[in-house]
Formats: sequence, structure tokens, C-alpha cells
Amino acid sequence: MTSYPLSLDGYTDIPNDKVAYVVTYLEMTQAPEEGATARGDVTLERWTSVDPAEYKALYREIGETWLWFSRLRMSEDKLVEILGRPGTELYVPMRDGKRLGMLEIDVSNPHSVEIVFFGLVPEAVGGGLGRWLMQSGLDMVWARPDTRRVWLHTCTGDSPAAIHFYQACGFKPYKRAIEVADDPRATGLMPAHLGRHVPYLG
Repeated sequence: MTSYPLSLDGYTDIPNDKVAYVVTYLEMTQAPEEGATARGDVTLERWTSVDPAEYKALYREIGETWLWFSRLRMSEDKLVEILGRPGTELYVPMRDGKRLGMLEIDVSNPHSVEIVFFGLVPEAVGGGLGRWLMQSGLDMVWARPDTRRVWLHTCTGDSPAAIHFYQACGFKPYKRAIEVADDPRATGLMPAHLGRHVPYLG
């Protein structure tokens, strides 16, 4: 087996069937001054008793351009187990009966709440819906008496606008990591033409 030692001062080769991302962790330690303003065109609804096929379809619609794959490669049983945990809460913005995105949070640690997934379907991007969704989520999280911190992470595989958006919402970066994973296009989980910002080398 070929060894690929990590260099912390230079370049590290990885196989063509892998992808590597720089991950940035961001946190917020006090509630933002600005909360969500009311919108008449969308509602935010808690999604319970989640059907795994419907979840994966929405997850793919939101994230396939950015190679979101972690939940797609999970078995339905594993996904149901995760989404059914007491600390997992899933919210979706709705318009005319259609889910326009997702806000998944993990409150299993009531003092340090994680925003696990956040995103909109392509047709809903723009018009301030993303900011409204984030502000609505933060309003809910900071309304909990035990919240001391909210955190999330993004990576170089995500939209380049994501990290700027999170900082504009009040999050501050505090840690970086490197993630290496099987390229979902190499495994057949996603078609090869997706993720042009991370070219497929297979």
C-alpha cells in the first residue's frame, strides 16, 4: 500500500480517487444583535419523522454542486438513527409546499450547539433567504437558556461564498483542519461532471 505522509510545511500528494479539503471551524459566543425579520413568503417548519429518501433528495438538491456526500453514502438505517437522536433538530424553509433548504442542528450539548448542515436549493439562493434562515436558527438557539456557544464548519469544497456569509452572520474562525475522503465521483455516488471547483482526476 502506498504511503502518503502529511507534510505540514509543503505539499502532500494524495491518490486521484481521493479529495482533500481545508476545513475552517467558526464559532459564535454571544447572540447577534440583529434577529430575523418576518417574511410573508416563507415559513420555517420543524421536520420530524423524516423519510430518509426525501431527506437525501433534498440534501442532494442543495449540495450536489458542492459535492456534499457524507449523508448520501450512509445507509437509510444509519441516517434514520442520526436524524432520530434526541439532540438532532431539523428545520426547513417552506414556500407553497416546497422545501427550499435545510437547517440541521445538534443540541446534544446544550452549552455548545452545532449547526450541522445549512443550505438552500439553487432556486432559493439570493433574495436574502439564506440570511433569514440563519438568523431564524440563531434566534431559536440563543433563546435556549443554556446556550453559550454556537459553532459550525465549512470547507474549500463548499461554495466560496459560504465562509464570508458565516462571518457576516457573526461567526469567527478559530480552527483549521485537513479532510481527505474518497472522491464520491470515483465511487459512483455522484456523476463525474459535478464539482468543477474540485476537478475530478479519475
